[in-house]
Amino acid sequence: MRNTVQSVIVAIDGPSGTGKSSTSKAVAAKLGLRYLDTGAQYRAITWWMLSHGVDTDDPAAVASAAGKPVIVSGTDPDHPTITVDGLDAAGPIRTQEVTAKVSAVSAVPEVRTLITDLQRSIAAAAADGIVVEGRDIGTTVLPDADLKIFLTASPEARAARRSGELKGSDVTATREALIRRDAADSSRKTSPLAKAGDAVEVDTTELSLSQVIECVVTLVEEKRAAG
Repeated sequence: MRNTVQSVIVAIDGPSGTGKSSTSKAVAAKLGLRYLDTGAQYRAITWWMLSHGVDTDDPAAVASAAGKPVIVSGTDPDHPTITVDGLDAAGPIRTQEVTAKVSAVSAVPEVRTLITDLQRSIAAAAADGIVVEGRDIGTTVLPDADLKIFLTASPEARAARRSGELKGSDVTATREALIRRDAADSSRKTSPLAKAGDAVEVDTTELSLSQVIECVVTLVEEKRAAG
């Protein structure tokens, strides 16, 4: 039985491997909220660029093509979907090729403006509330969110988790890749990865997924109780 928490917008930010997606989906499902994985949208536009021969290392080329793909995100936390030009992109956007290029594409201001507008429109349409996860949700996309949470974890813990998701991957190489991604996301000029000043920080290094979910659910319920 789901507990319904009416019309609350929750922003969950943090670097890769902290448990954002698993936590956000579970919290949304438990509380009867919608769910949006904003990282999937940046992956989707990156996949489209790669599929259409756009040089992802050329910001001008990326900017000029940014408005062409039609990205649609389904917000059911039990079955989140994403399509690009009507095609199911859930699988293709998780390839290593996309992972390697998404930081460069998402750093282009024109891309961020388009995707940010899309994210805001999805959040505004979520009548019963939504959990939105990403890297700049509390700082840029939804600065007026009812609750902002910033998940962190040690690079070692994050690498171990991500290696577990990517069967057969090397933990050391994964850790180095995560650190490079952090540096790229934190140093970009447009909407860098950052903790909002009023965000609640949750270190997930020593916590199980169920403990992180329980913690975030409690934070949401406390926020609603406080009005």
